[in-house]
Amino acid sequence: MTATLDLSADAVVSLREVTAETVRTICKLSDTLSEAQKRMVAPNAVSIAEAHFSEHAWFRAIYADDTPVGFVMLYNGPNDEEPPKEVHFLWRYMIAGPYQGKGYGRRALQMVIDDLKAQGAKELSTSCGEGEASPEGFYRGLGFERDGNVYGDEVGLRLVISD
Repeated sequence: MTATLDLSADAVVSLREVTAETVRTICKLSDTLSEAQKRMVAPNAVSIAEAHFSEHAWFRAIYADDTPVGFVMLYNGPNDEEPPKEVHFLWRYMIAGPYQGKGYGRRALQMVIDDLKAQGAKELSTSCGEGEASPEGFYRGLGFERDGNVYGDEVGLRLVISD
């Protein structure tokens, strides 16, 4: 990952499909996280595998210029309520260790939010662990607020997508 020195904070951020040619590289990004961060998010390999078994999963690699720097996965589908309601849930989100703090993650997630808004979505939910390496501050900086839900040992967060 020596390319980190070549990337500037104003690198062009894009979301790209994970392909047969890129899947190993995207999976290896998980190895760059600190031990505390690894406890906060599943490895990308697990996420990609789970996505292939969910008809409502959408996932992309996050790139800065032509360097893969992260991974995002959403659940876009019905919830368990009666009657079911369409939900948008940020299922997995990670930026590789060497690329954190450069603004790539914020810009990539804003792209996801803007796309959901264009599709008519009114909110995006997620959950995160608490404690060391928790991404809650990152999410709160984008406008997410705790929603009172608890998912196992994670707190629920929600972002209202305004018009």
